[in-house]
Amino acid sequence: RKDMIRVVRNEAEGGRIAVRNIRRDAIHDVKDLMKEKMIGEDDEHRAEDEIQVITDKYIAEIDALLADKESELMEI
Repeated sequence: RKDMIRVVRNEAEGGRIAVRNIRRDAIHDVKDLMKEKMIGEDDEHRAEDEIQVITDKYIAEIDALLADKESELMEI
């Protein structure tokens, strides 16, 4: 059981890393749009805030799934 929990935690961390990588790429794309003068500073800040909110939402969802799976694995 402990080994399975270790595997589940590793998979959850992989999911969190993937979400953060997507956030990094999205913010990079927004900054590129800003450099090309396709959006203004207000739009840039609004987009970054929205990206962060979405990132936080999915990381919280991963953490909740991890907690559920850990408790499920520890049941007898």
